[in-house]
Amino acid sequence: MRIAVVGATGLVGEPTVGALEHRGHAVVPVSRSTGVDLLTGAGLENALDGVDAVVDVTNTVAVHPAEAERFFESATCNLLAAEERAGVGHHVVLSIVGLDRIRGNGHYHGKRRQETLVQGGPVPWTIQRTTQFFELPAMVVSWTRSHGAATIPPLLIQPVAVQDVAAVLAELVTGPPRGWAPDLAGPELQDFVDMARRILATGQDHTRLVPSWRDGPFGVEAAGEVLLPGPCARLGTTTFDSWLARSPGTVDVDDLLDPRRSDALHPHAH
Repeated sequence: MRIAVVGATGLVGEPTVGALEHRGHAVVPVSRSTGVDLLTGAGLENALDGVDAVVDVTNTVAVHPAEAERFFESATCNLLAAEERAGVGHHVVLSIVGLDRIRGNGHYHGKRRQETLVQGGPVPWTIQRTTQFFELPAMVVSWTRSHGAATIPPLLIQPVAVQDVAAVLAELVTGPPRGWAPDLAGPELQDFVDMARRILATGQDHTRLVPSWRDGPFGVEAAGEVLLPGPCARLGTTTFDSWLARSPGTVDVDDLLDPRRSDALHPHAH
């Protein structure tokens, strides 16, 4: 199959490209670096020529509700219209577990708009919601760090490895449209503050962590089991322990904050 990966240079996009190529598919990377602007639609027609299916893992650093909604509405409408013209038969989009249970987060507001457009759009679709990525605690530390301390929300989550997400997306986009796919999560529950502490320890970072719902990407509405997957969730195989062990001391927070990798905001906060 010929498959376009939209957001191919991002945290999820790169391994998704790799997973598809490993399966023997022809991959068309779609991003600004390949000459495509989703917000204007420039370059989309050429990029999607001859493409059978599309997997969309784009994201934005926008956190204000109106700004996030404008981004996702423009990008999704342009993409779906171009897919319809090109005869694309399957649109897969990456989304977030708990999206409809969090109302105070602007980014989630934009993602809900994206889901609505995909469901009502002209291209047969699959929506894959996932839990937060292992990289997110380090990102939150960077967003909130000041004078040697960082505010971390005391979340209960079931985080998933990006590589596991990429493998599932590669499987889905090469199959028939499924509508709502089962939630995708990691194999274990984790304490978000503890995850941040352990990630910082791998890099000998002594930032003091302050558990709090204030001044961060999540408010108290995310307390309890709000961000956990449904009972029929599909579980990845990579544990947080094994993820840390594979690259001790190499969690590069500056790299995570690269706008090209904003799909890591899997509050993606994603």
